Amino acid sequence: MNLEHITKKIASKIESYKKTYNPLVTGTILECNDGVIFVDGLSSIGYGEVLKVNDCYAMVLNIEKDKVGAIVLNDIGDISAGDQAYATGHVVDVGVSDEILGRVINPLGAPMDGKSKYKVDVYQNLEAPSPDIMDRDSVNEPLETGIIAIDSMIPIGKGQRELIIGDMQTGKTAIAVDTILNQKDKDVICIYVAIGQKASSISKILQVLNEANAMTYTTIVASTANDEASMQYLAPYTGCAIAEYFMYRGKNVLVVYDDLTKHAIAYRTLSLLLKRPSGREAFPGDIFYTHSRLLERAGKLSKELGGGSMTALPIIETQMGDISAYIPTNVISITDGQIFLETELFHSGIRPAVNEGLSVSRVGGAAQFKAIRKVASRLRLDLANYRELAIFSRFVADLDMDTKNILTQGAILTQSLTQDQYKPLSFEKQVVYLYVIIHQLIPYLTEDNVRETIENLFTYLEINYNDIFDEIKTDKDLSDKITCKLESAVRNFVGGYEK
Repeated sequence: MNLEHITKKIASKIESYKKTYNPLVTGTILECNDGVIFVDGLSSIGYGEVLKVNDCYAMVLNIEKDKVGAIVLNDIGDISAGDQAYATGHVVDVGVSDEILGRVINPLGAPMDGKSKYKVDVYQNLEAPSPDIMDRDSVNEPLETGIIAIDSMIPIGKGQRELIIGDMQTGKTAIAVDTILNQKDKDVICIYVAIGQKASSISKILQVLNEANAMTYTTIVASTANDEASMQYLAPYTGCAIAEYFMYRGKNVLVVYDDLTKHAIAYRTLSLLLKRPSGREAFPGDIFYTHSRLLERAGKLSKELGGGSMTALPIIETQMGDISAYIPTNVISITDGQIFLETELFHSGIRPAVNEGLSVSRVGGAAQFKAIRKVASRLRLDLANYRELAIFSRFVADLDMDTKNILTQGAILTQSLTQDQYKPLSFEKQVVYLYVIIHQLIPYLTEDNVRETIENLFTYLEINYNDIFDEIKTDKDLSDKITCKLESAVRNFVGGYEK
């Protein structure tokens, strides 16, 4: 048998296979339990495709040789073994329009705020490729959080992915909510994604945002602790899809994922139910990809694509401050920096409890205005020196005057970085705040009166020297002219106080 004959025979086999192939679009439910179904047939199904079973829908997550596994997206009580499943030819999407702002929805886009359904302009796929490198621009514009400890030492840029990490009850969500509150009148759209949170906690956040009139530019995507694991798994992808709708229309968007630890646990639950092999800590092998393909969709688009941006603030909960655990190290390696909140600092009254030694922004000064970059250039180093000296001073009975001065100034600086919850500070006030503290312009400042004194200074400047704030806000820089005017104003304030 020569080669030509063999080639013709293979070609004939291939051609006959094409003619007899009849893709199946209908399957039969083999198993049904705990929000997961296994379906026989459906040989032409695709990963992520939606199945219709009775009045329910399911999303395909497993494709095996003789069956497919899918997660049910609503009540599984209407599904039983033997039911027929139909391929829809669609992937999971969410309806989006400008009317979605101010709403609370579930991961499938259904309203949860008691209001009527919003108008839909576009259906966004929950899964979408991240922008190519050539479609991105550098991150060089600050996204102001209003939190002085973060904006001065760990700046966040529009298009950055900055992780907020710490133990339970250390103020992670408070930082995210403060950041949302600070976007008022800054033309930034905010998406808050609650993953596996208590309904009461989500309601409290909604109340805070409503009271601050922040829901006018915010959407909440909520999957509560009572929801199926499938809904908790989809929630961050829904938030990201909504953010992409606005980003590709030239808008700046902030999306908060609160939190990805619960998201990882939900995905682990689904993977075990789908009988996937488990790895470290029983998580599936693709848990890193699950988070990376979500967070990589954030970024700043090039001017040719409209110049929009998506800034991601994922939240991770640690156990006993262990940032070397599996999920924390995964997300740290994906993001562009992290804000580490320390339990010991929180309980000592330093809030936000930011540990500047373990916190970092890989964008750094590129995402800061010149004014705050100038005044905060030595802030991290001064705090590190203070904390090192504070440890050694416990073992020394007699300290020299220079060491005492460093400890006193360090204590004042540490206390000045504490901030009340839901009270973000504007950029221009942060610049004045830091300049006055670092240059020790008020001689009678102590650790106990620093915050009250600065508040009084702000009131005094707003009444008598409000142009200082206006010039800093406009120029984004701290010129010699402004510093001279500021120092003169502070001297007048101090003189009036001493009288």
